Amino acid sequence: MLNKFNEIKENGFIKIKENSKIDFIKEIARMKKEKNAVILAHYYVDGSIQDIADFVGDSLALSQKAASTDADMIVFVGVHFMAETAKILSPNKKVILPDLNAGCSLADSCPDDKFEQFIKLHPDHTVISYVNTTAKVKALTDIVCTSSNAKKIVNSVPKGKKIIFGPDRNLGNYVSRMTGREMVIWDGACHVHNEFSLEGILEQKKQNPDAKIIAHPECPKQIVLVADYVGSTSGLINYVIEDDAKTFIVATEPGVIHEMKKVAPTKFLIPAPGDDAECACSECEFMKLNSIEKLYSCLFHELPEIKVDKEIREKAYKPIKAMLDLS
Repeated sequence: MLNKFNEIKENGFIKIKENSKIDFIKEIARMKKEKNAVILAHYYVDGSIQDIADFVGDSLALSQKAASTDADMIVFVGVHFMAETAKILSPNKKVILPDLNAGCSLADSCPDDKFEQFIKLHPDHTVISYVNTTAKVKALTDIVCTSSNAKKIVNSVPKGKKIIFGPDRNLGNYVSRMTGREMVIWDGACHVHNEFSLEGILEQKKQNPDAKIIAHPECPKQIVLVADYVGSTSGLINYVIEDDAKTFIVATEPGVIHEMKKVAPTKFLIPAPGDDAECACSECEFMKLNSIEKLYSCLFHELPEIKVDKEIREKAYKPIKAMLDLS
């Protein structure tokens, strides 16, 4: 067992000194069984973590899967709002996150106090919030949606009823075009999807003329318009499996390519480039904060623990349940 003198605190998590001789994967498996824990990994985290997780997927689907298990503890290897959602759906389970610094640019673009003021400026609107939001924002919401069911959720609102959609402006504008519904849209965005380079993608297409461009609806309009297919992360994976094309230019966080290669090993997958060639703009630095070492430390210490205030949790559960009932 790890000796406490081999631990140092750094950047909000317990770091293991480099000279510690630990078989992290073996120890994670042992502790998971010992603590009756379930490990959830989002498609965007490092492939080595996806390979040892119990479930890999999109954030809401993972939370639903964890809620259906008899696990006492949920280890959510993703970002903070995802762990909050897991806690909302599993209030009696302990939920831990490998690194509290793993936030989300999209969730951060919609502070709950400012969103509440925004709602007050538009009374008598049905508030639809993307699942990529904090628990406090969900608590201000009438119906939550995901990228896969956003069109259905918007269409479920009676035609005469006005709609607020937040926080992702790109997803909101895409859904508005697809449904023909005018909506008041919060001006937020995911920095990963918002920074794909149209010029770079078209250059990739020029070099690979038979390739199909697939894009997440969090991408800006100019990316969506050149895409052969637009869909959620799981939708993109299924499209790669089912479509006859051999090459795909993938405009979403490139961590998903790990899963695509596993389920469609004969396909050639090209990550779409970001606007700045000098930075990894197509990668989510928050997702990449997760590591095997941090996962081990998180399980060992059962920290950091995610807690959601009871009143907020109960309010946030209602719009999630409304979505599930509609779906």
